[in-house]
Amino acid sequence: MIKQNVQDIINKQIQAEMYSAYLYLGMAVWCNDQNLNGAAQWFKLQAKEEMAHAMRFYKFLEETNSQIVLKAIDPPPAKWGNLLNVFEDAYKHEQKVTGMIYEIVNLANKEGDHATASMCKWFVDEQVEEEAQTLEIVNQIKMLGDSKGSLFMLDRQLGKRE
Repeated sequence: MIKQNVQDIINKQIQAEMYSAYLYLGMAVWCNDQNLNGAAQWFKLQAKEEMAHAMRFYKFLEETNSQIVLKAIDPPPAKWGNLLNVFEDAYKHEQKVTGMIYEIVNLANKEGDHATASMCKWFVDEQVEEEAQTLEIVNQIKMLGDSKGSLFMLDRQLGKRE
């Protein structure tokens, strides 16, 4: 079993990952409402990935005979001004999650908790990928300017994510 303070921060991370899934589902709803079905599909897949992240932390607590405490999840925002705003918010959120992962790693190292530090390495690497892919989309949207045709093409490309 891992120390209580490490259990607490991992339980908080489970909640954060579940909120991430909820946030991305909210973004998918907004995109669908704007007829940006490709972006909606991208966010639905992102939500699914975040649920898998939550379950990865859950399983770790389970395997270490630690206490799992499920916390309430706040509702996500429901409106954005445009697709750029949506992806900028997604990018900021990923940066926040990265910071939270680093907090877990720092605490695990401070506590000499090698199991938690090792488990978190996967998340550190994953967050590099998450931030990079989201920032790439932000930058692509910025390059589009006001071109509806280019937005249409980007939306189709986003919908091809598997």
